[in-house]
Amino acid sequence: MVNSLVIIGPAWPLRGGLAAFDEKLARTFNDLGIKASIETFSLQYPSLLFPGKTQFSSDPAPEGILSNARINSINPINWIRIGLLLRKQKPDLIIVRYWIPFLAPCLGTICKIASGNKKTKVIAIVDNMIPHEKRIGDQLLTKYFANAMNGFLTMSEKVSKDVRKFSSKPIILSPHPIFEHFGIAIPKVEARQNINIPTDKKVILFFGLIRKYKGLDLLIKAMSAPNILAKDITLLVVGEFYEEAQPYYDLINKLGLQNRIIIHNEFVPDQFVKNYVCSADFIIQPYKNATQSGVTPLAYHFEKPMLVTNVGGLADTVPHEKVGLVVNPDVDSIAHGIEKLYDLGEQSFISNIQIEKKKYSWEKMAENFLTLHQQL
Repeated sequence: MVNSLVIIGPAWPLRGGLAAFDEKLARTFNDLGIKASIETFSLQYPSLLFPGKTQFSSDPAPEGILSNARINSINPINWIRIGLLLRKQKPDLIIVRYWIPFLAPCLGTICKIASGNKKTKVIAIVDNMIPHEKRIGDQLLTKYFANAMNGFLTMSEKVSKDVRKFSSKPIILSPHPIFEHFGIAIPKVEARQNINIPTDKKVILFFGLIRKYKGLDLLIKAMSAPNILAKDITLLVVGEFYEEAQPYYDLINKLGLQNRIIIHNEFVPDQFVKNYVCSADFIIQPYKNATQSGVTPLAYHFEKPMLVTNVGGLADTVPHEKVGLVVNPDVDSIAHGIEKLYDLGEQSFISNIQIEKKKYSWEKMAENFLTLHQQL
């Protein structure tokens, strides 16, 4: 029986998808009558290690969620203090978010100390057990973290297999739920007018933080394919660059695509996300490798067909030729996939999207945590 729990991970005043996820999960547990709070970071990454413009949200604090920003990721004394605090607090369950080995010493130490009360169980919700950009020491750090856990919840089979490389403890699979806090869909013409892009063009969208593994370079090259040029398609790229942006602009110029690609190099606050997603005909995820993606539930929420590459767990939640297309992660396959999306038409996917999206509820994820806790 779980009467109280603590989520350890990003939350307001931090920004981004992980923070939004943790806040929604806490709210879901509260709605189920389980007292849930969040322990988040006063310092998540030192500025030297953070590739973006800011780690912090400009939005007001979410209402109805108890969140404490007091974890310092680089201060071992702080880890001990927070661990002892939670050990004394004795929640039935701690859910700790894991996505990068840099945080393994901090999170592993807190959880190991907290669970020393012989009551609290610790379940990791794992976004990436093995990081996309590998560094020396990753495996050692991840093993330290894994040893402090009682169980794991993953959102794709790929991550479950990765967890098995570090632990034999129980795992439960629960797909990424659909975000609902972005508001309702608006008409395509209105969305395009709001962000000042042509209302009479074919528009595809690449959305999210830009990193090498996400394959934006493949998509840019695909935009120069003769079949794509013939369809006069515009690519809208929306997201903050977490790497050097100039090589992408150089590639666009080299291919002569300046008039066919629009780049908004910025982090988009939640209330404006619908303008970009609703402006698109299709959402493209040309990733070179992946575990799962927060863009997929975003597409489901706004009922937008997708093209994803057959890497990691992306294809698990995108039934081919039903809610979108699954293609190989190469330029030709992506170009042919985009062409096929337009040949089939946006409306041919909508009814299947409306059926499929019902599988991905927050209540189901909460129930899966409770089921795993009972097993422990």
